[in-house]
Amino acid sequence: MALTQMQVIQSLGDAMAWFERELEWGVLPTELRHLSGRIGELYAALITNGQMATEVNQKGYDVVGMNGERISVKTTAIMGQSGHISFNPNTLNKVDRVIILRINTEEMQIETLLNEPKRIALELMSKENSSGKVTIALSKLLTTQKEQCDVPVLKSVPFNSYVITELENGTIQVMKDNELVSPAKPILREIAVSFNINILNANGNPHNTRQLGSLVIRAIQAK
Repeated sequence: MALTQMQVIQSLGDAMAWFERELEWGVLPTELRHLSGRIGELYAALITNGQMATEVNQKGYDVVGMNGERISVKTTAIMGQSGHISFNPNTLNKVDRVIILRINTEEMQIETLLNEPKRIALELMSKENSSGKVTIALSKLLTTQKEQCDVPVLKSVPFNSYVITELENGTIQVMKDNELVSPAKPILREIAVSFNINILNANGNPHNTRQLGSLVIRAIQAK
């Protein structure tokens, strides 16, 4: 049975919380491939207003967009520019669009590295390697990364010269003079201190950007 958009949002939040908890327990992101893959598929279904593929281990694609596009979703937690994303060239004929996501384990946010029709992705792919796979280098994706504006805004509040926004997927953005501030956490920490908000969570660890941003937005709204 297909998930509703509300169920997708809830499942994505639960999966991200589970992922973060595993990291706090010392589990390496590379050991959470199945969970990160699930997070990526849920996120792709959310931003395309689509549905997860109906078959388990569907060959070629993972999500079907609202417009019927068959979407191959790849998710990584690699934070540097080294590494690559692999594809099976034998199933690319079943794909209409390629979405590549990265879970930023420092900020616990999902970043879109690529969201393009297959023909654009093919231009970035290398020739088949010894294992029969084609790949896209992360360095190419990071130099061509575009801001994504298709995720709905959940909350947005002004504070001095800043606008703090929480997107429907939990991502926190800070804007100044209509320009995105990155990283956002230093600004959020400054604002948090001005509201006497503790920047540490109950376990004594620093709040990530999503947690801190949510606290800051609530404090500004209450003011």
